[in-house]
Amino acid sequence: MERTIKLVLIFCAVIFSSSAFCAEQIMVQPLSNLNATQTINVNRETTQPAVSPTVPQMIPFEKCTKKYMIPVDKLYFLALASVNANKFFIDEIQSKNGYILFRAANRNFMVSVSKVDAKSAIIKVVPADNNYFFPLGILTNFYKYIDLNINTPIENLG
Repeated sequence: MERTIKLVLIFCAVIFSSSAFCAEQIMVQPLSNLNATQTINVNRETTQPAVSPTVPQMIPFEKCTKKYMIPVDKLYFLALASVNANKFFIDEIQSKNGYILFRAANRNFMVSVSKVDAKSAIIKVVPADNNYFFPLGILTNFYKYIDLNINTPIENLG
């Protein structure tokens, strides 16, 4: 009986935490021992379902930029390799200005690589139409490739 009451209270806490009533802590008193109390912490982040990286959502600009402690030319080549490895369609490559135009999920994106100082560079992956409602997986896969291959040396094949 005691377990059933606890289960019902936990279930109610989860349901009420997503509605207007939200309890941060719920005091539960078992029937067998009225002097002992237990505190159950309700975490708001775990009660909400996780959004899939393939579902379009509003992306903040802060997630579109990332700073790396590598030279700008190496970051540009890693960005180009990331676009190619993720099988995005490359529309235009401009190596002098440091930008790449590509298509992913029926959207146009622009990658811009800029020099911060001699040992660091910043990269921006932004939608070309300035509409930040797109799947987060595009950014995570793009940056994941760069993070995994950041220590790979650049080789001249020619």
